[in-house]
Amino acid sequence: MTTPKLRFKEFDGDWAITSLYQLSTKIGDGIHATPKYDEKGTIPFINGNNLVNGSIVINENTKRISVEEFQKYNQTLSDETLFLSINGTIGNLAFYKNEKVLLGKSVCFINLKNDIDKKFIYLLLQSPQLTKTFNSELTGTTIKNLSLATVRNSEFYCPIEEEQTKIASFLSAVDEKISQLTQKHELLSQYKQGMMQQLFSQQIRFKADDGSEFGEWEEKELKEVAEINPKAKKLPANFIYIDLESVEKGQLLLQKNIELQDAPSRAQRLLAKGDVLFQMVRPYQQNNYYFNLSGEYVASTGYAQIRTKLDSKFIYYALHEKTFLDEVMNRCTGTSYPAINSSDLSSIEMFVPCLEEQTKIANFLSAIDQKIEVVAQQIQHAKLWKKGLLQQMFV
Repeated sequence: MTTPKLRFKEFDGDWAITSLYQLSTKIGDGIHATPKYDEKGTIPFINGNNLVNGSIVINENTKRISVEEFQKYNQTLSDETLFLSINGTIGNLAFYKNEKVLLGKSVCFINLKNDIDKKFIYLLLQSPQLTKTFNSELTGTTIKNLSLATVRNSEFYCPIEEEQTKIASFLSAVDEKISQLTQKHELLSQYKQGMMQQLFSQQIRFKADDGSEFGEWEEKELKEVAEINPKAKKLPANFIYIDLESVEKGQLLLQKNIELQDAPSRAQRLLAKGDVLFQMVRPYQQNNYYFNLSGEYVASTGYAQIRTKLDSKFIYYALHEKTFLDEVMNRCTGTSYPAINSSDLSSIEMFVPCLEEQTKIANFLSAIDQKIEVVAQQIQHAKLWKKGLLQQMFV
């Protein structure tokens, strides 16, 4: 039986084997030549990286061309067109919505027949079954390539149009939920950034519990309010190692349990609760970490270890404040991998309020971070649910 594990009850019977070649009027890719770019041009020249979650996304790095240059090329696109990235980044997808864009060679266009549900094919192209087939046919070593022949001729199972529409409608609702959560996450993140700017510029001030005003903030060098890279006691025989790949945007993603005898030479920062790790290589990424875990943890010397008797969470947020980060970047050396040394970092000045106001600021921003994290987990759960549905609703 060629039927999916999970199916709407009103449908029965086998799905038919087919291919995109049979379901489409034309499948091709963008131009292989380099067009004449024009900084004042109005037509984006797009590649696979411009295909994001079903839409064409134009950014500041997207090259542009003039209308005259655009008219040199004949692109056969329609309301039934889907885009698929096939070179470098594989598998990005977007619906064509009649935008004026010129396609590069890393974008494949699929012009579907009128009786094929476009949203169903969009979801089918994300299914584990077809993704596995495409991945098995990739060529190239450094830069992967999915051939048009593979896109056209790879076979898969497909239901009748009514069932296609039913599946597409259901899974599109899941996509909409993910989109709403993603937007909520972005708005919360923007709100946090806005509040940080106002709090650290003192446009917004907290009051003491008795309603009185707090005193003026004092300007101090980081080394005056914190100890940078405190000397470690003897490292434990076994510990969890945190390197520069372990942390992303304040989240500890990887925990590597290693023996001291096998540890890299950069494993030197023995952590204590309340320590702050500041990324010294490419600090603009802001992959810093507030450490508040139990157990034996050692960090790489790629981080500055910051230990303070003040409110350590306040210091953590202060290190992300734009003025501080701008000064960090001004003191960095190197171009591809700009880095700051601990001495230069420690001499950067910051404004510091009294301990009680520090704590109020830290608690306020932590509460926003907790909300952001809850939404991030909801997004992750929704994506995992969708992945499971794609696995079971396609053959």
